[in-house]
Amino acid sequence: MDTPTRARELIDAAHAADPARAADGRPAELVYAERVEAWVGRLVPDAAPLLRLAARCQHLERWSVPRASFPAGKAGYLAWRKSLYVKQAARAKELLLAAGVSAAEADEAATWVSKTSLKTNPGTQALEDAAVLVFLENEIGAFAASHAEYPREKFVEILRRTWRKLSPRAQELAGSLALPPEIAALVRDAVAEN
Repeated sequence: MDTPTRARELIDAAHAADPARAADGRPAELVYAERVEAWVGRLVPDAAPLLRLAARCQHLERWSVPRASFPAGKAGYLAWRKSLYVKQAARAKELLLAAGVSAAEADEAATWVSKTSLKTNPGTQALEDAAVLVFLENEIGAFAASHAEYPREKFVEILRRTWRKLSPRAQELAGSLALPPEIAALVRDAVAEN
């Protein structure tokens, strides 16, 4: 078995432990990994196997650190997210090394997964772009429903900050998504103010 295939098996076995299930009954984290990898493939058509593997690690074992394990509010959310970047990068590196990926490549993938050097590291940017596109395409409706108490301005501000993280290519692809009308209106407002 080649190294990328073994790495994929190890990563997907970790995803299989996610207790949450997608609509099709599969582990939610595995479905998410497939979506992120697919978007990386659209963003970077000649993506190296290492970048595709890193894409599959985007939310690696995220389920094991519930948001509720950190304080409520923005500071708690940011601390939770930062802890996830560190944990997911370390776990990705561990699995890649176990599969036989070189230490240098495992370090590079961990850099991307940890969101280090966003805007200046192409691998990190590709993962961020793909994650945002997955969110917009598959998750924004549920996010909006679970935060119905947010005023419109807060949603627009969240989308504005998110839009600024995207590369021009990802912004172009995001603009072509078929979003529900109410979400599309929020995105238009956020983009207009950027």
